[in-house]
Amino acid sequence: MVGQDKTLRPGVPFQDEFLTPGGRARARTMKEITRRELLNQGAGLAGAAAVGLPLARAAEPSQASGVTPVRRLKVVVAGAHPDDPETGCGGTIARYSDAGHEVVVLYLTRGERGIKGKSYDEAGKIRTAEAQKACEILKARPAFAGQVNGMVEVTYARYDEFRKTLEAEKPDLVYTQWPIDTHEDHRATSLLTYDAWLRGGKKFALYYYEVMTGQQTSHFWPTHYVDITSTEARKRQACYAHASQDPDGFYPLHDEMDRFRGHECGCHLAEAFIRHVQSPDDSLPEAG
Repeated sequence: MVGQDKTLRPGVPFQDEFLTPGGRARARTMKEITRRELLNQGAGLAGAAAVGLPLARAAEPSQASGVTPVRRLKVVVAGAHPDDPETGCGGTIARYSDAGHEVVVLYLTRGERGIKGKSYDEAGKIRTAEAQKACEILKARPAFAGQVNGMVEVTYARYDEFRKTLEAEKPDLVYTQWPIDTHEDHRATSLLTYDAWLRGGKKFALYYYEVMTGQQTSHFWPTHYVDITSTEARKRQACYAHASQDPDGFYPLHDEMDRFRGHECGCHLAEAFIRHVQSPDDSLPEAG
């Protein structure tokens, strides 16, 4: 990570530097606050981070070069249903895969309850095919954790089951859904991932992502941003692969989110994340 964390919260002014998409630092100056005022905001507040991917100092080659990075990372993006990882992390997934890293999209369910008028079995088959198409677009590998949409459980047995599934992937980084969310399956995915990270010794970097913020995700104060200006078109295409979910209805909100997060961090389009404070955190490369 570049620089030291500084508090970022709507309504709380600060003075900090962000990296532009070209990698040059530029100052963004606001009204200064005292150290006492800063400390009074509480140690739990999220810190601002430079735009970029947490690539653990791995070299990031150009898309055309086909060069394997110095260290090939294993990235797992966990989501409750087909379309959750794509809407929250689609641009970031594309950037990882373009840089030569391995990305696995781990769906907790197959979205069996997600198509009106279809049985669980019929909907599951349709949405599995959509997930596979979306992952092909993003150059990621789809995987399924075996729970059923509408019957998701958070039990000791399910904790063990999910932990074993995640451990088998041997990830360097895991992205999962934020626990403060209106959808019970999103919350379950977050808890299952957190438990796997905790019981596994906190070995992989743990990041949280947002979906439909304001309607589903709430209380989300980012610590990290990823410039997805160059990969948004593929994110959009991957989201529209989920034709059964009315992408014309849900994607405009995510497009608005990406533009807002881009304004926050100084680029055109961005995805935002929260890194767990006890998570391993390698240096962020320059964006762009």
